[in-house]
This record gives sequence, C-alpha cells and structure tokens, in this order.
Amino acid sequence: MDVTILDRTRFIEAMKRELNINPTTTALVVVDMHQGHLDPDIAISLVPEPERKRVLTNAKKLIEIVRNYRIPIIHVIVNLRPVERNRRINPFMGYAQRVNSTLEPEERSWVGKTGKAEGWWKPEIMPEVAPKPEDHVINNKKTYSIYLGTDLEMLLRTLGIDTVVLIGINTNTCDLCSSYETVNRGFKLIVISDCVASAYGQDLHAFALQNIVRCLGWVLTIPEFEEKLKIGP
Repeated sequence: MDVTILDRTRFIEAMKRELNINPTTTALVVVDMHQGHLDPDIAISLVPEPERKRVLTNAKKLIEIVRNYRIPIIHVIVNLRPVERNRRINPFMGYAQRVNSTLEPEERSWVGKTGKAEGWWKPEIMPEVAPKPEDHVINNKKTYSIYLGTDLEMLLRTLGIDTVVLIGINTNTCDLCSSYETVNRGFKLIVISDCVASAYGQDLHAFALQNIVRCLGWVLTIPEFEEKLKIGP
C-alpha cells in the first residue's frame, strides 16, 4: 500500500505560535538516558552513531538552559531484576527471539564488565546528563511507560506542574508511549526533537515525532524552546 505523507506544516507552525510556556509550572522529564542505550561498551539496545553523540550533546545543552530557569528536572530510568530481564515483560520481544531476530538493528546480548551474570541489568545515567542533588530520580520504570508503576504523576502534581517537556530514548517506544500517557493525564506536552533518538531506526524516530506533533503536543528544537522561555507566559 502506497502512503502519501500529509504536509501539516501550516498547522504545526500555527500551533507553535499559540504556545506559551510558564517556567514555574514546567518540568523536564529525561527518559532512559542511561548506559543501556548510550554507552557503546555495555549497551544492550545501542543508539547508533552519530545519533548517540547528537542526543547527548544536545541534552546536556538543554539541561543547562533549564537549570537557568529553575525548572525541575526528573530522570526516569528503567531498573530490571534478573527475572524481569530474562523473561521479557513484553511478550512480543520473546516471540522475536523465537524467530531468531531482534526488534532493534543493533540489539546485543549484554555480558557486562563487572563479572555479573547474564540478566543482571542496572544501567547508570550517562555522565553528560547526570543528575544534581536538586534533581529528582525515579529508577523503577519497568515498561515503555514513565508512569506505570512509578510515582511520577504524584511528583508532578506535588510540584504544581502543568507542562511536561520530554527528552530521551527511544523516540518511538518509551517517548511515544509516555507522550500519550502525559496527555491522558491532562498535562501539556512538549518534546524536544534535538534531544530524542531511537535504536529502532530513523524511520520510526521520524514517524514518532510526526505522530506527536500532529496529534499530541508540540515538537520543538532547543532554540525554539529557549525562545518560548524568554517570552514567558
């Protein structure tokens, strides 16, 4: 089936003009920017070069900007027990293994460098985006969702947040899933395109951003986001 990609440029630009951002009610949520995706030595589902460098460099820049506006930063990262890693919470992954394939082009078996047995998987946040003491870290994410089984929503409500800015890995899985769930909870959604990437391929990365910007929320570059912060509410 041939598919023609709709040109929604006019709609997207009009929506950007309508957008305003209040730094006092905005939070930056950093999704799975850890070794499991971004460290070429030990990653299981590695984001390929140069995407890995692009997203780390840009995320570091964005975090510095956000800190200047005293916007809360919340890191949400996956943390799997051996039994959870081995049995694969998503059944689809198990079937992919049965047909001797992977969901991601560069998915690898992780043997680690610490003498840990296969199945032990506790990746650390990459140093480029490492949290500071004033940041918040939620480290019990188990699925594609940043909300399911975590206290993220409670934290956002406690902080008085109405706008969630998402960055991280992977654009078409955790970021896209969490975009839907952010909107479902009544938050305004912004995704920074410079700071998301995918291990699943550029086609799915591009699809996810199109889906978000045409259906769910705003997709901005870092300069666009910074300009909105300067203007204020």
